Amino acid sequence: MELWEIKAEIPAPSAEATELVLLETGCDGWSLLEDAVGRRAWIVGIFENEFEASSRWSELVGLLPSVPLSECVVRRMPDADWKNSYREHFKAWNFGRLHWVPVWERDSFHLPEGHAVLWLDPGMAFGTGNHETTRLCIERLVEFEEGLGPAAARDLRLVDAGCGSGILALSASLLGFQDVHGFDNDPEAVRVSQENAGLNGLSGRVRFTVAGLPEGLGDRQSGVVLANIQSDILIRNAASLAKSVAPGGLLAMSGILATEVESVRLAFAGLTHGWTYASRTLGEWCDVGLRRPRA
Repeated sequence: MELWEIKAEIPAPSAEATELVLLETGCDGWSLLEDAVGRRAWIVGIFENEFEASSRWSELVGLLPSVPLSECVVRRMPDADWKNSYREHFKAWNFGRLHWVPVWERDSFHLPEGHAVLWLDPGMAFGTGNHETTRLCIERLVEFEEGLGPAAARDLRLVDAGCGSGILALSASLLGFQDVHGFDNDPEAVRVSQENAGLNGLSGRVRFTVAGLPEGLGDRQSGVVLANIQSDILIRNAASLAKSVAPGGLLAMSGILATEVESVRLAFAGLTHGWTYASRTLGEWCDVGLRRPRA
């Protein structure tokens, strides 16, 4: 079987916004490849013929007027090449006892005792978790869980606000959190989250619903609130996000450019007096971790 690939590089900081556009097209042929270490990103489309590849590209360009696009490359490729091309970009990685591993390594990967693995399918859009903002959030979550211990984590409610692919919520479930809820205002994102849950045998263990901020947070407070969302949305919903964190809980936010982190800090400063503040940088992106005191 022969397929046609169309590929173009984009600036790494544009990857998150581009992901949303690819999802909204409703076209299964598009994927986003990211190299977090090398700070590079590519749009890749796989289609049945050259005409469809070119037509889809023309449609997509019109939806990305603010994203600088390199000249696209169109080539005929055997199915085997298509599968192997993803393997060049995605490798297994871990933080603490949580491992993120491509599905093609399922038979050969050795999981250390007491560790957990989330299988990732790069052929499914938004299923890689390779973006810096996602990694920052998961590192913050793993550190928090390690400080509590697995038994304490089981009793905490965790909410993933703007769940996207559901990768953060599913990772939390693997770490031992049992009351996990992810929500997104895009029904397609919720569908993809449920698909990723099935890939990892987690269907039914994590609830995914269609909702936006602040309504998705509900009236209950949570031990952990994850929000990998654009800075302007975080700032606009600062009061609701801070209010949703239970005493002793964690608010972990990313989707924040390094040039925007001070604005986010200031937006939450008056709402989180006495909370512990932390931030770290990976590439051009930052996270913000806010720990609410117990009393």
